Amino acid sequence: MDVNSLAPLLVAVPLASAAVLLLLGRRSDRWGHWLGLLASTAAFVVGALLLVELLGRPADQRSVDVHLFDWISAGRFDLSAGLLVDPLSLTFVLLVTFVGSLIHLYSVAYMAHDAARRRFFAYLNLFVAAMLLLVLADSYLLLFVGWEGVGLASYLLIGFWNHRTPYAVAAKKAFVANRVGDLGLLIALMLMLATFGAVDFASVSAGIDGGLASTATLTAMGLLLLLAACGKSAQFPLQSWLGDAMAGPTPVSALIHAATMVTAGVYLIVRSAPVFEGAPTAQLVVTIVGAITLVFGAIVGCAKDDIKKALAASTMSQIGYMVLAAGLGPVGYAFAIFHLVTHGFFKAGMFLGAGSVMHGMDDQTDMRRFGALRRYMVVTWVTLGLGWLAILGIPPFSGFWSKDKIIESAFVVPEVGGEWRAWLFGAVALIGAGITAFYMSRLFFMTFHGKKRWTRDADGHEPHPHESPALMTIPMIVLAVGSAGLGFVLQAGGFTTWLEPVTGHVEHHEPVLPVLVIQVVTLLAVVVGLALAWRQYASLPVPETAPEGSALTRAARVDLYQDAVNDAVLVEPGRHLTRSLVYGDRTAVDGAFTGLGRLTVGIGELVRRVQTGYARQYAATMLLGLVVLAAVVLVPRI
Repeated sequence: MDVNSLAPLLVAVPLASAAVLLLLGRRSDRWGHWLGLLASTAAFVVGALLLVELLGRPADQRSVDVHLFDWISAGRFDLSAGLLVDPLSLTFVLLVTFVGSLIHLYSVAYMAHDAARRRFFAYLNLFVAAMLLLVLADSYLLLFVGWEGVGLASYLLIGFWNHRTPYAVAAKKAFVANRVGDLGLLIALMLMLATFGAVDFASVSAGIDGGLASTATLTAMGLLLLLAACGKSAQFPLQSWLGDAMAGPTPVSALIHAATMVTAGVYLIVRSAPVFEGAPTAQLVVTIVGAITLVFGAIVGCAKDDIKKALAASTMSQIGYMVLAAGLGPVGYAFAIFHLVTHGFFKAGMFLGAGSVMHGMDDQTDMRRFGALRRYMVVTWVTLGLGWLAILGIPPFSGFWSKDKIIESAFVVPEVGGEWRAWLFGAVALIGAGITAFYMSRLFFMTFHGKKRWTRDADGHEPHPHESPALMTIPMIVLAVGSAGLGFVLQAGGFTTWLEPVTGHVEHHEPVLPVLVIQVVTLLAVVVGLALAWRQYASLPVPETAPEGSALTRAARVDLYQDAVNDAVLVEPGRHLTRSLVYGDRTAVDGAFTGLGRLTVGIGELVRRVQTGYARQYAATMLLGLVVLAAVVLVPRI
């Protein structure tokens, strides 16, 4: 089988599985979860076969456009639906299907007692199919179909337990925030169509090379695409939904809100490299957004006591690193994807570890009620610990090979712009590494070290922590192995060279500081952050209730007042605008029609009084009319 035969199966298999599970309903309850796992695994096998096929080709022939069918034909506009199989899309395919299959396996046990487990797996497979369509699409319009598909699946899975009002509200919040970003993508599509007469990647790139778009037009496109990326990847200023999205089952957090969907914005920026390279201003804004978000998420993570929300803040921050790298242009594209892959492994593993902790602690998420769990959950402690070391960037764990490359790239002077950018963005990336070490060490120590802090609840029930079953620990172990060694394997295997057909070959650029100095300073920042966390949360007693803390701590607990800002800037003005429009509609529009009706009724009332039914009154009226008519005719002649 060749690429043209295999590629459509990537989307078709999980989509068919989701359809079967939804259409058969409860008749598939007994085996639906196994079908979901089989479909995701089959998609991974297809992806692996495609990898072998592409590796057997010369580097310049590793991009294959698979035609599916003629899609839209309107006048001079023709668009076919097709799949683009190249190193970038295939990297995402393998990440989504491999990590997704492990999370499916984990979910078999995690959701074992949920009456709607079959529906849960149907939604998971719907997500996998939509995500694969998103990264395989050969046009922005088909990408948009997958883009909306993952948004729908995210909404369904965040609100999976929608009988709980906060969970339903969280799903709605994520849905609305993503729609704001989607509007940016839609307008960008319209602008492309108006400028190039096409929306497929090849035609857009050729149009840019041919000079069909001005710098101002490309800047507008780039900013609109960035808006879309901010919504999907929880970047500033559309990041407030991600913490609330932790309302969904933990496997959802691991798959969608850690490893895959939230990285779609990074994919969009890298795939749209021709647009951003033709718009230096938009590219600079991308870097600024990434820098702001990586610090924003890190600060928020320092104050979260909910283990899943702390990991969500971490995800926001790490994707900020990826967006920053993507904004650096050709020098950072490959490293953004490199970190995306390693992050997919260690962050998914940490979320599954958090789910294991919740499983053993009766769904408790408050880290102040944990402590000393390493004695009861050794496998969880070790696997989550490897993810912790990876995200810190401790050599030789995966994060060292990917995140540190982004920090080094941030210190490179860009081809367009001054040296100040290298110092500013490099310093931000470096500071972010130190804060990351602090809040991730805080999470690890509060959960597994120190004294036990769980107690009996109001009903006299006390948790009895225990290790999770094998179906949950096996995926955690596999992901932990990736957390430990995947970065080195990809570095040694020439991963960035593999991406060159898409990201381009970039000559080595020396940063403003020697690489060794950057590595040493970064490691020192990590050690300082780790040491501060050890002193505060491992060597000293951790209070069971959060102290009031500084003004910054209080602000970080409420996401630096992002919800308050949104309410003040968007929600409240929107309500007032809506009320004003309603008032105007009632008084002006409805008032005009109502007034016209009343006028007609009034005239009718006057006319009705004339119709009395008396013949002498009608005769008198006729006589009066004749007198008036005669007066009108004769008076001017006198």
